[in-house]
Amino acid sequence: MVARIIDAGQTVLIEHGYDGASTNRIADAAGISPGSLYQYFPGKDAIVTAVIDRYNSEVASRVHSSVLAQLHEPPETAVPATISALLDALGSHPALLRAVIEQTPRLSGDNTVFAFEQQIGDLARVALTMHRDSLPDDVDFAAASWMLVRTVEHLAIRYILDQPPVSRERFLADITRLVLNFFLPAPGSLPAQTSKQRRSRAERE
Repeated sequence: MVARIIDAGQTVLIEHGYDGASTNRIADAAGISPGSLYQYFPGKDAIVTAVIDRYNSEVASRVHSSVLAQLHEPPETAVPATISALLDALGSHPALLRAVIEQTPRLSGDNTVFAFEQQIGDLARVALTMHRDSLPDDVDFAAASWMLVRTVEHLAIRYILDQPPVSRERFLADITRLVLNFFLPAPGSLPAQTSKQRRSRAERE
């Protein structure tokens, strides 16, 4: 019965948005009375939270598996493979993704829209640590993983929802290039000769 109510909650959330969702509508979609619904959930927010939690778990499971499978691969292989898995996971329910992102407020407590961020962030930090020999000495693993996860997540979500005139292959190639910049020295650490060469070239232009 719980799964049935969550399924109904997902359907109502997609069709009517958070503001339009109500326990009566959810109960009707589940084919039960409001009284029966209240035996399992105290109200609308609890059902919406359960819908988001289930979606979180599905996305996290798929991305988690990809990250683990790619841990020992070089970044240029692991990055596009993992981002591709994220696109597949988020894109499996685009209507639900849109409802969650654009219509559902972040609920109080631990139930944020994307609770899997922490889990994936931890894995990203592990991956960066394993490839530390390829990274500049001044990279902060915690900061880098936080920024990478949220940058990739935001761009992946907007790519799915906005459907820009950009092929998936182009998107993966460009976002991979962006991420791999973390494995390059920061501009301030470039050799002096290279900096002079660049200034000289800029002056000539």
